Amino acid sequence: MQFKHISVADTAARYASDEVVIADIRDDQSYAAGHIEGSFHLSNGTIHQFMQHHDFEQPVVVVCYHGVSSQGAAQYLLEQGFEEVYSMDGGFEAWRKEQPFASEK
Repeated sequence: MQFKHISVADTAARYASDEVVIADIRDDQSYAAGHIEGSFHLSNGTIHQFMQHHDFEQPVVVVCYHGVSSQGAAQYLLEQGFEEVYSMDGGFEAWRKEQPFASEK
């Protein structure tokens, strides 16, 4: 099984209607400086919490800086049993340019 790519616009639309969970894998400082409102800060230290609190059937969109690192993380989540996982193309930097900085939900 392979993760899928998703655009910022498609992520925003699906997130606004509560269809997806956003998993942000950037470092602590970058996440603290700004992130998609309501996103989960996913790291090696929080992966078990994420897996315990999120339904494996709910689609997950992985976000990193520019859409590169998120691909490996997305594949990892698939291998852990999540059924539908996406890597957001362009990462948080693309989101910052295309969407309001703090997504209204």
